[in-house]
Parts: sequence; structure tokens; C-alpha cells
Amino acid sequence: MSLILTIETATSACSVALAKDGELQVLKESAAPNAHSSQLTVFVEQLFRETRFRLNDLDAVAVSMGPGSYTGLRIGVSAAKGLCYALEKPLLAVPTLQAMALGMRDTGNGRRRSAGCRLPPLNRQLLFCPVIDARRMEVFCAIYDEQMIVIRPAEALVLCENSFDDLLSTHVLVFGGSGAQKIKLLLAGNPNRVFLDDFKNSAIHMIPLADQRFVAGHFENLAYFEPYYLKDFVAGSPRVKGLR
Repeated sequence: MSLILTIETATSACSVALAKDGELQVLKESAAPNAHSSQLTVFVEQLFRETRFRLNDLDAVAVSMGPGSYTGLRIGVSAAKGLCYALEKPLLAVPTLQAMALGMRDTGNGRRRSAGCRLPPLNRQLLFCPVIDARRMEVFCAIYDEQMIVIRPAEALVLCENSFDDLLSTHVLVFGGSGAQKIKLLLAGNPNRVFLDDFKNSAIHMIPLADQRFVAGHFENLAYFEPYYLKDFVAGSPRVKGLR
């Protein structure tokens, strides 16, 4: 028996869900830009207002660990750590790309049917590639099979026309996420690529993985856990005149 709060702020979505025994109870989310810091704690408060549960009823808090937006990850992890510390609850870390891949698979298989695209029949060799925009022609991505086994681990990839040639020759690749449009332009005309154009990242996708980690007792060290940035943060030049 478990009651888990899942927090997703690694992408443009600010999404929070409450799940009991792996089943969604209530969800709050928004795709408004740059609103994570103002919306996250409000969403958490609203979740518990709308259910019979209290914060102290939680068994764990799960956070999307990255890769993704540097600022978004810091906000989500800080909030999750604060809740765990105050409530004396364990922290669960869910890989962002794996949760996205799981959501993409479930979307295509009909549990949350994508309006933008339906996947080929399940007897085809399908691989799932969640993609997060990392600016310019770079993306964060990984590749999983239908059993969520890692085929290609998470990487910061600078895209080119040949980035997926080794897999596209033998598999159908399903792409989704904020960076998928870049790949769509590069692979135009290739029959072995499928795009879930309306796929959105969500705390819902984290629920099965968070529940698995809770059952296995796979908890993070609250003092030392850091988000998985995948690449070093590089600050841009200030845009205020006179600052260097």
C-alpha cells in the first residue's frame, strides 16, 4: 500500500500527481512558460484540498530527476526535498526520459490514445525515443524497447541526418517530446519513423516507475541527491545593457 506524490518539472510542463497503489487519484498541471516556481506548491496544496488525504498520509515523494531544464529540475528537486525533510518521508527519483518513454508507449497502445498519430501494429519492432529540446540542434534523448529496456542510454545528442540510421534500418522509431520536431525535419520521408505530435510530458507517466522504486526500497539520500543534468550548465550572456 502506498500513497506517492509525483512531481514533474524537468520540461516546460509543471505537473503534479497523487497516486495510491499505482493508481492516479488526482492531477494538476500546466504548460504555461516559466511558471514552475509560482505553480508547483500551489498545485500540491490543491491536490490535497480535493482529496481525503493529508500531506502526512504520504508514503513518499517522487521527483523527475532529469535530464531536462536546469532551472526546472532545481525547482522540482528543491520542492521534493523540502517536503520529504518536513514530513520525514523518503525521496524517489524517476528518470525523466524513461517516464516519457513509458507514457509514449501507453499513449500509442490506446490507454491514452494520441490524436496526432497511432502506432503501427504491435507485431512490428517498435522502439521509443523520448526527446527533450536542449537548444540549437542538440537534444536530450534515450531509446527504449516496448519492455522499457534501455537500447541507447540517455545522452546529449547533436542531431544530424544519420543520428538514428543504425536503428531505423531494422526498427520503427517512435519519437515524442519537445525536441521531436527537430528530428522530424531531418528524417522527412523515412518510412520507419513515427511522431507523437501531441505527446506532452506529465507526472502521470512517473507513477508506475515511482511505485516500482517504492516497493523495491530504492530511496535517495535526501542530503546528497542532485538532479541528473547530463551536461554542465552554461550561463548565457546577460541581456541588461552595461552588465558583463
